[in-house]
Amino acid sequence: MLKAKLGMSPIAWWNDDLPDLSDDVSLEECLRQSRSAGFTGMEKGRRFPETAAEMLPYLKMADVTLCGGWFSGTLVEESLAANKDRIQPMIDLFKAVDAPCIVYGEVGRSVQGLRNAPLATKPVLSDVDMAAYARKVTALGEFCADQGMPLVYHHHMGAVVMFEPELDAFMANSGEGIPLLLDAGHLHFARGNVLRAIDNHHARIRHVHTKDIRQSVLDSLDWSKDSFLDAVIKGAFTVPGDGSLDFKAIVQRLADHGYEGWFVVEAEQDPKANSPLKMAQVGHKELMRVMTAAGYEVVA
Repeated sequence: MLKAKLGMSPIAWWNDDLPDLSDDVSLEECLRQSRSAGFTGMEKGRRFPETAAEMLPYLKMADVTLCGGWFSGTLVEESLAANKDRIQPMIDLFKAVDAPCIVYGEVGRSVQGLRNAPLATKPVLSDVDMAAYARKVTALGEFCADQGMPLVYHHHMGAVVMFEPELDAFMANSGEGIPLLLDAGHLHFARGNVLRAIDNHHARIRHVHTKDIRQSVLDSLDWSKDSFLDAVIKGAFTVPGDGSLDFKAIVQRLADHGYEGWFVVEAEQDPKANSPLKMAQVGHKELMRVMTAAGYEVVA
């Protein structure tokens, strides 16, 4: 039987890109609520301590583990050396708390954090630049892996690797040293085919974000006017069981290819309009349903 773990992102409680889209809830309460809903992991957010000595008591008190966390990479425009220097403290911290991986998200040239930058203005790399970029990310991944901390690559709306052909090109030009984080919501938002991407890249998928989509919100967006953050504010994202994606098919396809590891619910929403505890309960219930159907054993 395939083994899986269920985690959640604190972005349901407090948004790192849109601080106003957050609730005044403590780290302790965030961890308590997610654990009470059934999740045994939590990704790192802005209210987490930056040392293992400070972080571990919070995790132990809530009976959860750190199941990942975002690193804002800038390899598309800055040097490998600079990124190595910035990620080193995160490697040390994540090893100390026994996290499974660091999530690499490219923010160089990205419009994902700019409220006034329409989706249509996302950066585009030439074939030559994409190949060079992929090699740099691979080198950073190898640097992390050599220290015992895997780095997984997060394709993302508004960034240089957003559309499915961009993901294919990145994967073709990068190496085993940089595994893939598959995010169903981001890929669907970018008009990609999630099942096809799993088939094409399953051998390097090492982490999964189960972000769901409200299709009606996506359909209402004007890419020439609306930004990624506009989409978040309008409610484009939600948890499995509350959106439009077929997670039964997605999870089954991952199982068909033998994926084992973390499934992390990451859904940017207004916590005042969408109770994080309720959303966590809905997401956990749906994931348990589809994962049981796919033959997974969910472990702590």
